[in-house]
Amino acid sequence: MQQYNKLTMQQIFKSFSNLNVLIIGDVMIDAYMWGNVNRISPEAPVPIVAITKKENRLGGAANVALNIQAMGANPILCSIVGNDDGCKLFFDLLKKQKLSSEGIIKSKKRITTVKTRVIAGNHQMLRVDEEIDTFVSSEEIKALSNQIKKLILSKKADVIIFEDYDKGCITPELIKNIVAFAEQKNIPIAVDPKKKNFMCYNGAALFKPNLKELKEGLKLDFDHNNIKELEKAAADFIKKQNIKTLLITLSEKGIYTHSAENKAVIPAHIRNISDVSGAGDTVISVAALCLALNISPLITAAIANLAGGLVCEKVGVVPIDKKQLLDEIIRLKL
Repeated sequence: MQQYNKLTMQQIFKSFSNLNVLIIGDVMIDAYMWGNVNRISPEAPVPIVAITKKENRLGGAANVALNIQAMGANPILCSIVGNDDGCKLFFDLLKKQKLSSEGIIKSKKRITTVKTRVIAGNHQMLRVDEEIDTFVSSEEIKALSNQIKKLILSKKADVIIFEDYDKGCITPELIKNIVAFAEQKNIPIAVDPKKKNFMCYNGAALFKPNLKELKEGLKLDFDHNNIKELEKAAADFIKKQNIKTLLITLSEKGIYTHSAENKAVIPAHIRNISDVSGAGDTVISVAALCLALNISPLITAAIANLAGGLVCEKVGVVPIDKKQLLDEIIRLKL
């Protein structure tokens, strides 16, 4: 890997377009029902939302693919969906967004995950989830693993992202298999973890939990406002799991980065927050691109922190705007 730390931000952003990013994880459809609230239901003390618009978007690991695409890189999405109506819609959305479906496997034993959000006045009123969150079968994992390896080689992946939503597509068996294969090929791995597989990503180059996920994954409670306690928890985890860089999102407080090079809290910038949905997808996407270019952990954290904040200004799950992010970086002189 080349060292990009001495390049300008414009050169770094231009270099993103040369990257192939393989994304493994739980894909889903983010469905939206938009409307207005003018009265309370006579049946129960709940608002009545008069629907004015419906929309379907790619979500979960597929939203990571959209963020990678929005940053100019080439996403290669790998996952398992149900063989159902949701699957048909999912493939239509992939086609609409000009994303390849060659890494997607259909399962007769599962349904395609759909998260339906009801929104009124820019506020989420309700969310309804349709899903199966048990681990997929060993046969399906073997098929997915074989397909992933083929794509890693044929597409010449520069970095691999594990985007885990605890919906069952990512299993310890799959992680072990692909991590070992990536190590042989010298391909760095970035992880956006969830609870079930939290301790399975030994040797990852970049690991990005939020604070809640870190505490749950470690089964440890500590005062995150005390920087010494946060540093100790991070250091212990890095040593135990052989992680190169730990990137902990701290919600409105920003991001904490911990590596051999740096230990620092990058404060969040003041935003008009509309919706935090999908912010983590944006953070891991931008961080993984920086990882592929071997950019320093501190610069990586600063760029990813800014990107995550920008998407929170939008309603719903939306990918980052590359030009807006670069303009903001230049404006803030990062």
